[in-house]
Amino acid sequence: MPNIAQLNKLIEQFGKLPGVGAKTAQKMAYFILAQGDSAVKEFADTLLASKNLIHCCPRCQNLTDQELCPICTDEKRAGSICVVEKPEDVEAMERTRTFHGTYHVLHGLISPVNGIGADQLKVRELMHRVAEEPVEEVILATSPNVEGQATALYLFKLLKPFEVKVTGLALGIPVGGTLEYADSLTLTRAMENRRSFE
Repeated sequence: MPNIAQLNKLIEQFGKLPGVGAKTAQKMAYFILAQGDSAVKEFADTLLASKNLIHCCPRCQNLTDQELCPICTDEKRAGSICVVEKPEDVEAMERTRTFHGTYHVLHGLISPVNGIGADQLKVRELMHRVAEEPVEEVILATSPNVEGQATALYLFKLLKPFEVKVTGLALGIPVGGTLEYADSLTLTRAMENRRSFE
């Protein structure tokens, strides 16, 4: 690779993206350099616009570029809330086409090792929804790893005083796995066979 400072800087920036190794970052950099000015400008403008326009839905905390996300504005999707760790998990659940309620995105999991407590997650917003909305069931769909299970147990204890059914996904998702990478069939079965949380 030629020792060109600006090229190295560009490769370094691509390398900061999750899941992008050194070779992939280099390919991305060379790809961008091979594009015309208008294509690169459109790419850069899209990045900036996305950063400025996309925000958390004030109701479910999923990402949206509208006042409320499309799921929250769908009046047919009421009665149950599926609690997930991150926006990518909403996409994974939606691909199954089996859940017809709304979601709540925590934006992380409780992880004392990493210095993440419940107050840094969107827990307060979830409790507000359960208190104010006609919710019949809360599905705790956190990943089956240590942090996911600890978070689910914490939320279960907070939800106990409310007159709401609390369930969790059935086993089938590999322990230590994440919802984002689970296949649709596994997620569908885990949702259909969900268990009462204890």
